[in-house]
Amino acid sequence: MKDITAIRAILERPQGAVLAVIVGVEGPSYRPLGAMMTIYGKNDCVGSLSSGCIEADLALQAQETLREGAPRLVRYGRGSKFIDIQLPCGGGLEIVLLPTPDLAVLKQLDAKVKQRQRCTLDIDIESGAMTLGLGGVTRRTASGISIDIVPEIRVFAFGKGPEVNTFVALATSAGYPAVVLSPDDETIDLAKNLGCVTQKLTSKTFPDDLAVDDRSAIILFFHDHDWEPEILSASLKTPAFYIGAQGSLKAREARFTAMRGMGVSDKYLERLHGPVGLISSVKDPTTLAISVLAEIVGKARQDSAT
Repeated sequence: MKDITAIRAILERPQGAVLAVIVGVEGPSYRPLGAMMTIYGKNDCVGSLSSGCIEADLALQAQETLREGAPRLVRYGRGSKFIDIQLPCGGGLEIVLLPTPDLAVLKQLDAKVKQRQRCTLDIDIESGAMTLGLGGVTRRTASGISIDIVPEIRVFAFGKGPEVNTFVALATSAGYPAVVLSPDDETIDLAKNLGCVTQKLTSKTFPDDLAVDDRSAIILFFHDHDWEPEILSASLKTPAFYIGAQGSLKAREARFTAMRGMGVSDKYLERLHGPVGLISSVKDPTTLAISVLAEIVGKARQDSAT
């Protein structure tokens, strides 16, 4: 939930903060329904709703809402009264500006995000009142908007060598938290330098203290495939939305044979991704990292849409 940065900005600096939320989308849009940004003054903001097309005017509108002390609903693009502000995508956006948003509710929301709990942020457009509800789908309601808040994708990367560290470097730079589990001290040290949580593997088993949830991805980067069967077998018992292991089709078949010998059914094996990634037969760690992360993010988006 990358828009949490806009929420946390308000909690850290509430004075003069205006929360801007997309509450209506018509046609194509750079950001989705429910996207948020925080505005301070004319030149200071956290986040973006249009990649620069409307932010300057939003800042002016935000300062007026602060002076008036009431929410304001503005429209840009298709159907807008601001004919001099165009959206290149050709769509239309409705955005509510909320001066002095409810800090108590936002603190509760931040706590739930940190605990990886799903919820909704429900906003009344007219009054600006906020409440938290159970997780659902982001949608316009009769009185405002209900924004589905889901935990950010978290990756658990097992293995050793450059494939692991290149992958978690890419994942963390994109804002996805990563946990690295490896039997190799050098891999662990490099992962620590990247800001990852790390855990030393002392056996070829899946640690029983990992907090894996349904927004978690598990990926194995072992050249020694003997490490895989037990870790993957235990991974399949978790709610992780993505489980995969690097290797060729031949490695995949050997992996399946070993796991079937351990009593793992084909129904469970169907959950395993491998060869992993959207690009076939990659030969370097960087391309593999891009390929695998794209597959993981794509799977998360697909699951959210169903």
